[in-house]
Amino acid sequence: MPTFIDIQKRLVPDLLDEMQVKYQILRSVRFLQPVGRRSLAQSLGMTERVLRKEVDQLKSQDLLHIDASGMSLTQEGLELLVPLERMINEITGISVMEQSLKQQLGVKEVIIVPGNSDDSPWVKEELGRAAIQSMKPYVGHNTVVAVTGGTTMSAVAGMLTPDFATPETLFVPARGGIGEDVQNQANTICSTMAMKSGARHRVLYVPDQVSREVYESITKEPAIKEVMSLITSADIVLHGIGEAHTMAKRRNTTEEHFQTISQGKAVGEAFGYYFDVEGNIVHKVKTIGLQLKDLGSVPNVFAVAGGSSKAQAIRAYFKGAPQSSSILITDEGAAKELLKGSPF
Repeated sequence: MPTFIDIQKRLVPDLLDEMQVKYQILRSVRFLQPVGRRSLAQSLGMTERVLRKEVDQLKSQDLLHIDASGMSLTQEGLELLVPLERMINEITGISVMEQSLKQQLGVKEVIIVPGNSDDSPWVKEELGRAAIQSMKPYVGHNTVVAVTGGTTMSAVAGMLTPDFATPETLFVPARGGIGEDVQNQANTICSTMAMKSGARHRVLYVPDQVSREVYESITKEPAIKEVMSLITSADIVLHGIGEAHTMAKRRNTTEEHFQTISQGKAVGEAFGYYFDVEGNIVHKVKTIGLQLKDLGSVPNVFAVAGGSSKAQAIRAYFKGAPQSSSILITDEGAAKELLKGSPF
């Protein structure tokens, strides 16, 4: 029996199209507010004339507030956006895509947010918000959350709110990070997460990449051993997935190792491991922190990665990583690329 939305699609498709346009406007304003009409039109790929008509309607319905600083959502607009988002996901087929991708990758759960972070940088903030919402039910007293570094993890940290954790929740860096941009280091991200949620955090002031001799020496230090013990016993791991060559360049990889990565046809990277399209490890960086083998004992592993350019990296990672405890938060751009040729 057709659903109400199925009937609407058949009888009044224009109504659903209009609803999606208004949803995109409200959703964009939420992330960009306060935002001017010109900036919003550019972000949405609309002309200012068309946008003005839509904005005037939303303002007349008390869903948007407009003043000298720009447009922002009213409380009523914010409250409407939550159920509207669920409806749009059903209309656009995102719910079906989530189930199809879950089966394809063999993971515990998949959450897809609308948009493509390759085209719209603010979609990364939406990934962050979705990650926080997904993680929240798993966070309790004395929960230890291990977090990697990177721009996506920084976006997740930016979306934390005081009600996410308890004062006893502990954020720890999943790996060392000295040598990367400070704002994208795991230590910095853990500190931000703890501050924004009123929780605790520990630091791991060690280089991201070390020689075998340095590794064996540093890991014997009592303070490092203590933090390492917390990391390997984490209840939750939150991490990103990178495109292999991008990550190799970002980490100033030596020419010898870069050649190994290239010749091995690596497409993805996570936790210092570089994977080819079949999920085989073609190169591993000697890092201090969480190792791939440690993920098997972690109850809940949240991977956050979006953009159509990340599709190969996501697929490669899940072919070589533990799947039963993994939850993927991604965007429509990556999901569509991953599901190409699949009748979702």
